Amino acid sequence: MRHIDYYLCKMAPTYKVALVQLHPKPLAPAQNYEKAAAFIRDAASKGCHLAVLPEYHLTSWVADRPGFKESCADSLQYLQQYQALAKELRICIVPGTIIESDGNSLQNIAYFISSNGDIAGRYQKKNLWHPERRHLVSSAHEPHMAFDTPLGRVGLLICWDLAFPEAFRELIADGAQIICVPTFWSLRDVSDEGYALNSDGEALFLNSTVVARAFENTCAVVFVNAGGPPEKDEDTSFAGLSQVGVPHLGSLGRLGRAEGMSIVDLDMDVLRIAEENYKVREDMQGEGWHYAYTRIRDGSKL
Repeated sequence: MRHIDYYLCKMAPTYKVALVQLHPKPLAPAQNYEKAAAFIRDAASKGCHLAVLPEYHLTSWVADRPGFKESCADSLQYLQQYQALAKELRICIVPGTIIESDGNSLQNIAYFISSNGDIAGRYQKKNLWHPERRHLVSSAHEPHMAFDTPLGRVGLLICWDLAFPEAFRELIADGAQIICVPTFWSLRDVSDEGYALNSDGEALFLNSTVVARAFENTCAVVFVNAGGPPEKDEDTSFAGLSQVGVPHLGSLGRLGRAEGMSIVDLDMDVLRIAEENYKVREDMQGEGWHYAYTRIRDGSKL
């Protein structure tokens, strides 16, 4: 019952979360890192407990360009720099995703770095978007696992994972209260035929799904997407729309489509109230729970 103890507590903290919606320059990891670090320093100066960056924030997603694989070669260097930055500033960091090489394969990895610089969690993207499958390896049948952090129990997902409620269910079955979702999602990630149906359809998808996942799982969904260049303001194919989805309250701190940062006060007591109302976790731990795969992990009950 260790995961439900949090929800019995009447005094829950409020965390400041920085949504760092970057516009990554293709194949320029050093430049992109410096910009990300400047945002994180600003967030720390404003008292933030957590800063979250987008997917592919170091390289952008240009996998068909010559040099893409080579630009991922220093992934360990940047991870270590983020660890040092977290320790220096005493802030937790989800450094978007970092592309790592495993032999001839590329993996898309998200990390949670604690405020002491230690890595609290690591997740390899499972649900690859169709064009990614020519370049990346999925984590396939590895289970979704939550982990303990200074902000409570946290889970990581990446971009297209957002479309799969099963991923969220498995994380909250493992006690996740906050789920961070670094993303690289464009308004033109659909076919011309799909775009013609609704040019704002991907924005509708994101705004609807982030909030729905928060409600149906009594959790906070920290969704951070790539944005367009600030000089073009909202005139970009980048979807942006970084936000925190919370039950009862909906979307908090939502950004537009341009590069920028939003700081959200995440009151964890809202999650307690949501669980008391909806009893999602309580039902999942009950003996009569219908969907056994969300109640059984490694052959034993939660």
